[in-house]
Amino acid sequence: MAMSERAVRAKSSVDRVTAFFSRIQAVAQDPDAMDFTFGNPHEMALAGLTGAMAAQLAPRTVDWYAYKTNERPAQEAVAAGLTDELGLDFQPEDIAMTQGAFGAIALALTLVADAGTEVVIPVPGWFCYEPMLHAANLVPVAAALDPSDFSLDVDAIARAISPRTRLVIVNSPSNPTGRVFPRETWVELAVVLEAASRTHGHRIWLLSDEPYRRIRFDGIGFDSPAASYPWTMIDYSYGKVLLAPGQRLGYLALSPLLPTTERDELREAFMPTQLAIGWGFPNALMQYSVPALEDVSIDIPELTRKRDRLYGALDEAGYTLTRPEGTFYLWGRAPDGDAQAFCDALAVEGIHLMPGTIFDRPEHFRVSLTATMDTIERALPRLVAAAPGR
Repeated sequence: MAMSERAVRAKSSVDRVTAFFSRIQAVAQDPDAMDFTFGNPHEMALAGLTGAMAAQLAPRTVDWYAYKTNERPAQEAVAAGLTDELGLDFQPEDIAMTQGAFGAIALALTLVADAGTEVVIPVPGWFCYEPMLHAANLVPVAAALDPSDFSLDVDAIARAISPRTRLVIVNSPSNPTGRVFPRETWVELAVVLEAASRTHGHRIWLLSDEPYRRIRFDGIGFDSPAASYPWTMIDYSYGKVLLAPGQRLGYLALSPLLPTTERDELREAFMPTQLAIGWGFPNALMQYSVPALEDVSIDIPELTRKRDRLYGALDEAGYTLTRPEGTFYLWGRAPDGDAQAFCDALAVEGIHLMPGTIFDRPEHFRVSLTATMDTIERALPRLVAAAPGR
């Protein structure tokens, strides 16, 4: 076999996602398709995004498009934004600029997890955690969210930790459920991770996956575990709040509470490690644009209106749904508990949802709220007709 064992494992764990993605790419060419699958834009890009990039396009120096690592203005803008949002004293040196959250997660894995060690991941959770871990020669270990309300089950995480655990990944606001976890959860988790670190004789790190941090509803606040557990790293992607996932821009940030020795060690490791994993820096244009992009966002009130319209109509029709507190997804249980059959039947009528099989939850489905309001209104009669008991 030409492929490495880890490549085979990664491919196997992501095959169902790539097959679905290929199908949806074909769907995207149909102007009449009602696509609620991935969090892709369905309207023209934000003027704030295109304007920020256009302002930086013309070179101002001969090295404008030379190799870029972690550019200081971008780091300063991110550190200031994080300090304002989370109330912690982030410094520019705490920030590694990356190619989206993918790049930030890959960097975090390389920094703190050795080959063969275990990483605890939430289920249901983002479908790329598992293949990324396999590709890094790490072992994913699932910790189920509370099935009653999809809150973070700290006891489940505690049970998943073993002597080989090196990292725990959490995600809030959570994809696919839309839940936002409160500070009390992070305090409880910090106690568990500190105790487990002492028991097993090595530090267990926490990676807080926060790409939807700025997309929240109903005035719900946000607390990061970086304020409760010093050994926390934060990964972030601008692709969500800008609704431009094709422009790869993100960062990895160290908690300012991290002890000085470890904080300095990781700061110094950023650049050489990013080089070693394949020049893991955003391109020059995106880094120059960061200061202007810190204040750019999709229309949250309009997104709220879409959430309320879909959630209200489907809830009234009899679906069992989790009311999203953040992200741009709606998570529900399929009629008869067979999401694949449910999604396949709707696809015949031109309505495309994401089946929960992709999240290891075959009884659920996910709806992306990035579809237009017109698409939502066109799809609702059929979705209501397919409700349980209809």
